[in-house]
Amino acid sequence: METVILNDGVEMPILGFGVYQVPPEDTEEVVATALDVGYRHIDTAAAYGNEEAVGRAIATSGVPRDQLFVTTKMWVQDKGQDYATQLFEESRTKLGLDYLDLYLIHQPYGDYYSSWRAMERLHADGAIRAIGVSNFYPDRLVDLINHNEIPPAVNQIETHPFFQRNPDQELMESNGVQMESWGPFAEGRNHLFTDPTLTEIASATGKSVAQVVLRWLIQREVVVIPKSVRRERMVENFDVFGFELTPEQMDQVATLDKGTSAFFDHRDPEWVSRIGGGRS
Repeated sequence: METVILNDGVEMPILGFGVYQVPPEDTEEVVATALDVGYRHIDTAAAYGNEEAVGRAIATSGVPRDQLFVTTKMWVQDKGQDYATQLFEESRTKLGLDYLDLYLIHQPYGDYYSSWRAMERLHADGAIRAIGVSNFYPDRLVDLINHNEIPPAVNQIETHPFFQRNPDQELMESNGVQMESWGPFAEGRNHLFTDPTLTEIASATGKSVAQVVLRWLIQREVVVIPKSVRRERMVENFDVFGFELTPEQMDQVATLDKGTSAFFDHRDPEWVSRIGGGRS
């Protein structure tokens, strides 16, 4: 497994397994299968409602804790640092872990400054190996960096062939922040799995479109967390280290960038109100 080194020295697998939209009642079996396939990086969130099931799968897997990299995320909160610490403890308890490898602020709304300062303390105490954010656009990311002691180790953002985020990646790299992709397949939007450019590259490499997309991200040094509930797809998504895309193929994928979200813009006032108006 290829890894990246975060800005605090923590080693993170470049390929992980995500459980967004996996129902809680299915999550334990799905994660157990992923661990059996060979995944050692698992990504969940408090908002997904399946942290306990992830924890059960980890507990019964037989995989040593030091071989796992577990991420979860704090949802929007506006009650200060003590409450942020409480939310962390709730997630850690549900996961059944002594520490987390990576803890993220899920959305750039609410009192995320208090959340960050609570996370800085937890990081210093050894309860979290690395801390980061999710869905932060460059302006909010830079502002957070400029006014706090510890810069985020990771920013997990929507990234796929139709929304490639190259300027965002350049800014992150210049500030020592690792880019991580959620939604690498754009949930199949824009006919990703039958796109002529991607299918042409898949045919030329003898791989699937999904494998081409994951390989494209990995060659950009972007951490990626594909999700599937089917074992054969998990195996396929895991098998992306035995080939490389040529520079010409990388350039072909680059032409697909539409420069806009396939889902929603986190800077749109309606979405800010809809997401940020919720409570933990």
